[in-house]
Amino acid sequence: SPEDVIGTFSSALLTEAISMPERVKVDFRSFASIGNVSEDIRICYTRGALGVRSWSDLLAREQVVFGATAPGTSGNVDTAMLRNLFGVRLKQVQGYAGSADKRLALEKGEIDGDCGGWTSIPEDWLRSGKINAVLRLSPTLVAGMDRDVPFGGDLLVNERDRRIYNFLTAPERLGRLFMVSAQVPAGRVAALRTAFDAMVADAAFLAEAQTSRLTVTPMTGGAVDHEIAELYATPADVLVRARTIAGE
Repeated sequence: SPEDVIGTFSSALLTEAISMPERVKVDFRSFASIGNVSEDIRICYTRGALGVRSWSDLLAREQVVFGATAPGTSGNVDTAMLRNLFGVRLKQVQGYAGSADKRLALEKGEIDGDCGGWTSIPEDWLRSGKINAVLRLSPTLVAGMDRDVPFGGDLLVNERDRRIYNFLTAPERLGRLFMVSAQVPAGRVAALRTAFDAMVADAAFLAEAQTSRLTVTPMTGGAVDHEIAELYATPADVLVRARTIAGE
């Protein structure tokens, strides 16, 4: 029965359900969140040989070339934001099968950079200078991350642009969440939330996550529900612009 199921899914469905309800016909306000294990912490970076070592260097370039897979994917949305919200003169080359193909293209010099998950970047790339991180898409700092690399949300002075950014990066903030049906009794939801909060603070769990190079930046079920409610309150003009950017 629905009461016996704990679900997890791609958090991109949250924003798609709001900006493209004809495609994702689900109202996530009708579910109860148990919690979010971690953000999908992402950065944008360039290959070291390009000579772009900072955000200001990137803005000064006449053109940079990033790889692209398909409209709506996280990497494509990230690079589309660079161009549309931050003014980076960026060319997207379509046709890459996925992030592994893009990493290979970067090593060959076919593309100049990419945006991707922090834990998916080879550890030696930053240590050896093979890439330079130029932008953090999340405000959260984790081990090994340079705090001098700016956070994108801090760079936007226009309130509407900031709201668009917050909407488009919501799937990254709500990266690994768990939900149950609204039919689950409140007492059982509370018990599940308490167990979840204990799990993400457990020393053995954290040690195993570190061994697997997985980030743990937990969010309570109540905080997730609040985030989702705020997403559904996004103004219509912001949704229209966000949808256009995400579709590139």
